[in-house]
Amino acid sequence: MKTTYKIDPSHTHAQFSVRHMMVSNVRGEFTKLEGEAVIDDADLESSRVSVTIDAASISSRDEKRDAHLRSADFFDVARFPTLTFTSTAVRKNGNRLEIVGDLTMHGVTREVKLDVEELTEAITDPYGAVRRGARASTSVDRKDYGLVWNAALDKGGVAVGDKVSINLEAEFIRI
Repeated sequence: MKTTYKIDPSHTHAQFSVRHMMVSNVRGEFTKLEGEAVIDDADLESSRVSVTIDAASISSRDEKRDAHLRSADFFDVARFPTLTFTSTAVRKNGNRLEIVGDLTMHGVTREVKLDVEELTEAITDPYGAVRRGARASTSVDRKDYGLVWNAALDKGGVAVGDKVSINLEAEFIRI
């Protein structure tokens, strides 16, 4: 039986990490998102998920950097206000799941594969709501999405790495 869940945004995190100045990683997250998952425990491969993220909600704990990330140099939130993910397939991968889907960012859609490390069983919280959780990860090349701004460094290398690691921690409420 398929069960529909809504993402609980106050308990869901869409986080990213990217190499900065060739010496460290900058981490951040998008703080506003919504979506749903339709989960079929009897046939997980028929499950599906969709998420919409408010691009302007990007936060890297540095307001000046966040303003630059919202600008036309990066996400161009005035033209591309959302990022979306819509699953196209769910596959069992040993004890894990792989969710294949279309990620649209900066007006470009590419297929990505999410490695689902955990999908919890349904539980009932103290207020009667049925909840589930999931943890997943992937990585993308930001240039594949037209996010090409960069600056050369004096000793070689660039200010912003191309590979972006994405980690998702989601909590769902049955609707």
